[in-house]
Amino acid sequence: MEKTALRPVRRLDQDDPLQDFEHRAIELNGVQKTVHVAGQGPAVIVMAEMPGISPHVARFARWVRDAGFTVYMPSLFGRDGAVADAEEGVAVFRRACVSAEFNALAADASSPVSAWLRALARLAHTECGGPGVGAIGMCFTGNFALSMMLESAVLAPVLCQPSLPLNDPAGLEIAPHELATVRERLDKEDLQVLAYRFEGDRFCTGQRFAAYAKALGERFVPRVLPDSAANPDTPPFFANVVGCPHSVVTAHLVDAAGQPTLAARDEILAYFAGRLKADQHV
Repeated sequence: MEKTALRPVRRLDQDDPLQDFEHRAIELNGVQKTVHVAGQGPAVIVMAEMPGISPHVARFARWVRDAGFTVYMPSLFGRDGAVADAEEGVAVFRRACVSAEFNALAADASSPVSAWLRALARLAHTECGGPGVGAIGMCFTGNFALSMMLESAVLAPVLCQPSLPLNDPAGLEIAPHELATVRERLDKEDLQVLAYRFEGDRFCTGQRFAAYAKALGERFVPRVLPDSAANPDTPPFFANVVGCPHSVVTAHLVDAAGQPTLAARDEILAYFAGRLKADQHV
């Protein structure tokens, strides 16, 4: 991991200007999005949870960067770097739910934005090299990392509290034929899908993890953390709207030695290293 002693300490209760990222306008498939890029080494796509790229999400992206990767963090919704209050967060959530880019409510269908994210993975692999690309989705974007497995460059998918479809606790936000293709690829290439949730999460339920396990078999590696491991001190959107342990590596992470959420972060970083770094790839 890179030395971090001289890096500034950033408050998580204030907007993050993301000044240590390069802000790139990237056009793919005829659609342009801002992507915040930082670091060196193999690429990892970090997709924000609701209500956007918060200081907590940016902190996780920096951990990935400091572990020796190039982070590509696309702006998909919300104000980049903002600590959203409850009202703003709900407004972002409602806009995303009716956006044509996202399939928030219906099961058995992937969000259209997944195609753009696969193109981003191809670009990132071309720019950064290495065996392939990692991808982590959170909450609203949780399943996108699995849909991105339709792109051959993606080798290390992580699903953190995948919450879509919102109206079907046991539903999966991916088309059945795509899911079958992903399962075939996982078996053929001996790949795994890491997934994380809190036991009492109302948005990412045990039913959903059971559905993933049924579809992906032993290739699906679930981690269920006790609710007691969640940080009780969270930003307004999580305290007042989410209202349950939810965000394993961001808002509900406890940044202290011995904490289950910090161990989950370390496991994810080790997973990326094992799959994406040429000298560790097996």
